[in-house]
Amino acid sequence: MAEDMQPEQKQENNVVDRLKHTGAITAPSLFTLGNLACGFFSILAAAKGNFAQAGWLILVAAVFDMFDGRIARLLGTESSFGVEMDSLADAVSFCTAPAMLMYFFVLHEQPLWGAPIACVYACFGVLRLARFNAMAHAGEGSKKYFSGLPVPAPAALLASFAISYSIMEGNMGGHNLRLVTHYLPHLYNFVWFAMLILSLLMVSNVPYAAFKAKREKRLSVWTLLLLVFLVVLLIRYPQDVILIVFSSYVIFGLLALLYRAFRGIKTEK
Repeated sequence: MAEDMQPEQKQENNVVDRLKHTGAITAPSLFTLGNLACGFFSILAAAKGNFAQAGWLILVAAVFDMFDGRIARLLGTESSFGVEMDSLADAVSFCTAPAMLMYFFVLHEQPLWGAPIACVYACFGVLRLARFNAMAHAGEGSKKYFSGLPVPAPAALLASFAISYSIMEGNMGGHNLRLVTHYLPHLYNFVWFAMLILSLLMVSNVPYAAFKAKREKRLSVWTLLLLVFLVVLLIRYPQDVILIVFSSYVIFGLLALLYRAFRGIKTEK
């Protein structure tokens, strides 16, 4: 059997074997634990009233979550253990932590229904993770689209909102875009409604772009210019850019669904 292997496959197996001996094979799990730790400390920060810090910790958790799966695929060390561990970490960082952040930040002002809304958000996020795992195990997942809003997206949206609002109130250093500053007070009054909509989108069947498929076409000049523009804004106003990007992601998913329904276009697998 070993003789039938291609030279590229043999080289790849040798690299993985060397990584196992060096201990680098545990890197994906370390990133997942970093994700979980950020979620844990975000909850503590929110409980102490450090809302901007809690928001940044959720965003750092999203960065960890972005790389753990990619590193596992790169090293060829994907496993059911890693998948389950990643989901448990996501349940803390992207379901419980954002719900607690919004409760201590906004929803506690509504003693009757503030806590239930935060609880609904956390529960629906966990349901979204459980459904994603079940579909993945059954081989029903799509490489192009997520079925329902993936939990890191609304978590990043809510976290960046808390950071932007804290900067506007002068509770931390930084700058806000004038457009964002103008609308933040209005958005504050509708956080409860936004959380309910985000909760429903997480457990819905609305297709959201997964950005997992390999691109065969090169990026156009206009796309590159847009990316450069976003990077420049990200350096100056990171929290506002993240807020705008993930808000656009949520809205465009709904608009794309309506467009496909109107034109009778089926979602690609």
